[in-house]
Amino acid sequence: MIPFNVPPVTGDEMKYIGKVIAAKKISGAGHFTKLCHTWMEERFNAEKVLLTTSGTAALDMAMLLCGFAPGDEVILPSYTFSSTATSVVLGGGTPVFVDIRPDTMNIDEKKIEAAITDRTKAIVVVHYAGVACEMDVIMDIAERYRLKVVEDAAQGVMSTYKGKYLGTIGDYGCYSFHETKNLSMGEGGALVVNHAEDVGRAEIFWEKGTNRSQFYRGEVDKYTWVDFGDSYLPSELNAAYLWAQLQHAEEIQESRVAAWELYYQLLSPLRDVGKIELQIIPKECQHNAHMFFIKTQELQERTKLISFLKEHGIMAVFHYIPLHSAPAGKRFGRFSGEDICTTKESDRLLRLPLYYGLKSKQVREVCAQVEAFYQR
Repeated sequence: MIPFNVPPVTGDEMKYIGKVIAAKKISGAGHFTKLCHTWMEERFNAEKVLLTTSGTAALDMAMLLCGFAPGDEVILPSYTFSSTATSVVLGGGTPVFVDIRPDTMNIDEKKIEAAITDRTKAIVVVHYAGVACEMDVIMDIAERYRLKVVEDAAQGVMSTYKGKYLGTIGDYGCYSFHETKNLSMGEGGALVVNHAEDVGRAEIFWEKGTNRSQFYRGEVDKYTWVDFGDSYLPSELNAAYLWAQLQHAEEIQESRVAAWELYYQLLSPLRDVGKIELQIIPKECQHNAHMFFIKTQELQERTKLISFLKEHGIMAVFHYIPLHSAPAGKRFGRFSGEDICTTKESDRLLRLPLYYGLKSKQVREVCAQVEAFYQR
């Protein structure tokens, strides 16, 4: 059996977790949390990074920081995980779904402006598969209309757009360290705050509505409840696990990229004869090999291919059901314009196994079975 995903393990996780237990400090905001913060702030040139209990929690914090009022609208793609939209709803906004580009599966930047109304307050971009959206165009739109930009970079840790790390381009960036991501802490994420003036309020949200972070820095003589907040801090046990991942981040990246490139090489002949389509990576984007997907001709073919691969011990999966077609999407939001690509392209997309430690012989076996399906 070749599984679809195997959570990354570097070998140092138990060592660091043991140090947490020995120190008798397993709640959040401790030594390993600070190490992770510093690593990401320095590596990504980020103003401030705060670990969270999930990527969803990071999105929730970002939306709360945007400060939506009842009736405010937020533009986002329909082709994304539910967390992107639920965070908008939690923050008090109304999701306005926009069609995607078929090449990258990212929000179509050319259709954003038509979705803007006098109630629009923010744009949420989703960097699908760790491949950046067209951020220059999107940031220009946001500046002209005075809109906040939130980057859902759940899949984009260590990816770049024109040399800038995803999550550091908009007002706020959101990472996920779920077990399915390149770097993991089981369940967890991080909020990237890109403007110094937003850091204090973000820390208050993060610390259950208190100014405890300021207290620990000696900026106030006692801490108290000063604003809305929640318990967004992950345990030190989770942070220690992530620290082991960060110490091997380059090794993990190289392993995934090698598998991605071998997939691309071996499956290109099927693309060249029109049997499948492969991912397209724009030249200004450096991706992190978060996933490798192909596109079949249509839904029925994809369903048969998934079954065929399963029969041969290979787990392949489809991905998102467009949110605007979901019950909650119809209840909380609306679609702007015409759904030309979102549903059509989501019906064709199939994800192949990709994880840290995937062997080249396994990649070759997957590709051989995909080829066998089409020969059949």
